[in-house]
Amino acid sequence: MRFLRTALAACFLASLSLPGLAQEDLAALNSRVEELYGEGDYAEAMKVAKQLEEAAERQLGPDHPDTVGYLANVALLYHTQGQYAEAEPLCKRALAIHEKTVGPDHPDTAQSLNNLAVIYKEQGRYAEAEPLYKRALTIREKALGPDHPDTAQSLNNLAVLYEEQGQVPEAEPLYKRALAIREKTLGPDHPDTAQSLNNLGEIYLRQGQYAEAEPLYKRALAIYEKTLGVDHPDTAASLNNLAVLYERQGQVTEAEPLYKRALAIREKTLGPDHPDTALSLNNLAAIYEEQGQYAEAAPLSKRALEIREKTLGPDHPGTAQSLGSLAVLYCRQAQYAEAEPLFKRALAIQEKTFGPDHPDTAASLSNLALLYKDEGRHAEAVPLYKRVLAINKKTLGPDHPDTAESLNNLAVIYKEQGQYAEAEPLYKRALTIRENTLGPDHPDTAQSLNNLAVLYEEQGQVPVAEPLHKRALAIREKTLGPDHPETAQSLGNLAMLYCKLGQCADAEPLSKRSLAIFEKALGPDHPDTARSLNNLAELYEEQGRGPEAEPLHKRALAIREKTLGPDHPDTAASLCNLAVLYCRHGQYAEAEPLLKRSLAICEKTLGHDHPETKLCRANLAKLHNDQADKASNGAR
Repeated sequence: MRFLRTALAACFLASLSLPGLAQEDLAALNSRVEELYGEGDYAEAMKVAKQLEEAAERQLGPDHPDTVGYLANVALLYHTQGQYAEAEPLCKRALAIHEKTVGPDHPDTAQSLNNLAVIYKEQGRYAEAEPLYKRALTIREKALGPDHPDTAQSLNNLAVLYEEQGQVPEAEPLYKRALAIREKTLGPDHPDTAQSLNNLGEIYLRQGQYAEAEPLYKRALAIYEKTLGVDHPDTAASLNNLAVLYERQGQVTEAEPLYKRALAIREKTLGPDHPDTALSLNNLAAIYEEQGQYAEAAPLSKRALEIREKTLGPDHPGTAQSLGSLAVLYCRQAQYAEAEPLFKRALAIQEKTFGPDHPDTAASLSNLALLYKDEGRHAEAVPLYKRVLAINKKTLGPDHPDTAESLNNLAVIYKEQGQYAEAEPLYKRALTIRENTLGPDHPDTAQSLNNLAVLYEEQGQVPVAEPLHKRALAIREKTLGPDHPETAQSLGNLAMLYCKLGQCADAEPLSKRSLAIFEKALGPDHPDTARSLNNLAELYEEQGRGPEAEPLHKRALAIREKTLGPDHPDTAASLCNLAVLYCRHGQYAEAEPLLKRSLAICEKTLGHDHPETKLCRANLAKLHNDQADKASNGAR
């Protein structure tokens, strides 16, 4: 998962609070807090901020406006470190003081309402956050006017709340109004205008409207470079957002240099150990991971984790995110023993920080469930997926895209166990949610169509599957482009369907086009390229073209051994595929060592009772039977 950085810190305070200073020592302490915060040294900043707040209470009194400002700074630092339980009472106290001293309709009261709402939002307490955001907006519209920059901030914050709940129709007009206000009052080249452009771009990105998002991201980047400079941290954040857009469209060569430039800026301006530097490291690692460059991804992911543990602490949500990212990298390489404790630690952090029913807790549960699924531990995976579904339905609603994703994941594991009757209604419901919330042409809608088609195909309902595969392909070609890896996936799936129908002449050009896309987009040595080679080889086998299939199987095996390692389950699958080809041609001597090695890998990485292990064992038993039959026939 990649991270789009909108200026969400601005949702908490317009900036680090700089109230009017009554004493020189307070001014010095405040400057020190600002300096430490900017460096990402939050632990030291917290110590100084607490000293500052205590000194202000002694010198100015607990209800003085400056004291309240310093109190808000302590709350901000708790928020930044993910210590929401500690931040909440401070925000409530600041709100109570403002309501008492300046009145319930004062702009300062609106800021305190906003700050408390942010704390609730971060904890997934959306129902408690919404009325506070709305009250802050009402106060600002009345006291400052409908076109004031602070009104725009409130509109932006309320839009973020709606967006996180999947309420895109409610969020979009608020983002647009905030943008219009900022362009009018601050000018078209103001950094806050750029923030609004970024936020609006993100909502288009989520809806798969990439053509609409790109000019907004580019304009925001141009503003930041012009007004703040090419090496400013906000410029880095904007580069990151544009990189995410390109990556979603499969334009890896365009995304990678942007991620690298963002990382270079953050290392230079914020330092090598800043949390935002860790964010860039994570993003760059993820793009290498997607290209199958695991050796390049691992040190970046590990460094990001080290930075977050050092600067944010071992129990921060950001640390949990890095733990999850590193664990996913291990899973890609079938290093499940290394991944599982990281997933479990990430889950423990999320449960402690956010509680058992937060969406981020659900995301960690989903990661752990995926690991269990991949290991064939379905009995352990199913209850986790069910809990994820329950959390998302409760906190985000039954029609949220994340709820659709949960339904999809649960359906996948039912399908893998052959429980087609249980899987089908879940796939259908996920598809309905995505069509209604994201639109009929969104890439996630295409994923649901693809999954439902595969389910029908496995049950022999090929005529039902074919139009779904075709519609998924049409969506992906339209929204992602003809050369995107997901387009290649749809082409490959449709080719295999035609192969099952005996329409090999129709299947072959689709399979070849799929392979060409993977080779171009991901490289000749990517695991997805290997999968495409395997599919084309199977197509040749169905046509009796064994001599053409063999080099493809061998190349797929070589790729998997190189990128995934000699003991990966996918390597085992390639060994098995090549062995089956040899068996079909009576080359048992060549096939047997391959099947034995495949079985050994499966038993080691997946366990004795995994479906793939059982399949490999059955293939080896069949080989021995065929050998015995051949020997028996020869003896006659």
